[in-house]
Amino acid sequence: MKVLVTGAAGFIGSHLAEKLCELGHEVIGLDNFDDYYSRQLKELNVEDIKSKGAKFVELDLATDDLSKVVKGVEIVFHLAAQPGISSKVPLDRYIKNNILATHKLLQALENSSTLKLFINTATSSVYGAHATDSEDAAPKPTSNYGVTKLAAEQLVLAWQRDKNFPACSVRPFSIYGPRERPEKLYPKLIRSILDDDYFLPLFEGSTAHIRSYTYISDLIDGYIAVLGHTHESIGEIFNLGTDKVITTGEGIKIVEEIMGKKAKLTQQPKREGDQLETKANIDKARRILGYNPSITPQVGLAEEIKWYKEKIWQK
Repeated sequence: MKVLVTGAAGFIGSHLAEKLCELGHEVIGLDNFDDYYSRQLKELNVEDIKSKGAKFVELDLATDDLSKVVKGVEIVFHLAAQPGISSKVPLDRYIKNNILATHKLLQALENSSTLKLFINTATSSVYGAHATDSEDAAPKPTSNYGVTKLAAEQLVLAWQRDKNFPACSVRPFSIYGPRERPEKLYPKLIRSILDDDYFLPLFEGSTAHIRSYTYISDLIDGYIAVLGHTHESIGEIFNLGTDKVITTGEGIKIVEEIMGKKAKLTQQPKREGDQLETKANIDKARRILGYNPSITPQVGLAEEIKWYKEKIWQK
């Protein structure tokens, strides 16, 4: 099938584009190279997906003409977004890259005669401080990121309800692995162990946070499961992540044990909007999609450490 992946230069999007290529699909990757983090890192990801056979175009969903890139597309995986919960990111940037960009993409696809399914990517942050509920629970986001991702998700589902637009949404939980964004916990943690001059800034109370740390391949398996259940997925929301949880403090210890060295930490004030607990309720995804994440933190973090040493460290 002809598949469009938005946000394909990013962490999750690049892994998904690669997997779709491996499965024999015709893949078009799209990204605007937003300056939230290094373009150089994203270009490395693009090199990898192009080597697997994906085509790539640089476009901004919110401002550019999308008519050519969506022509003939059968499946859309929409991952492009403004990530993070940093207070340094203004609200209007979340609105542009999460809500307006999604609406522009929907408009470009409105009269498509080929589209079979639009898979939106939301986030566990829509649940708020305690992300432990099933998909039918009332969302309670605590950050601009969560609020605007929820709005984008509901925009997509409104189109499904009102226009019979073939769409669904997935909510990933605490994804980690090779290509993870540099401002996330584990890349900074690994750096703090390798770099004698770098200290990991750790937010007050965060070591006690409970997380469904989900390895990237387990998330990608969920996306592929949605693709294999196109008809059953229309109009649905699926939590995708592991229901096996650890604390952030335990995650830090696992990395220290694998690398045989203690991390260097520096305490930071509590971060506004942070989640205290995530535990993916995946009963629905198991029942409808046959979803079954299996990678342990010990295995997944070893892979991320290997990637960081080979691809990032001192390069």
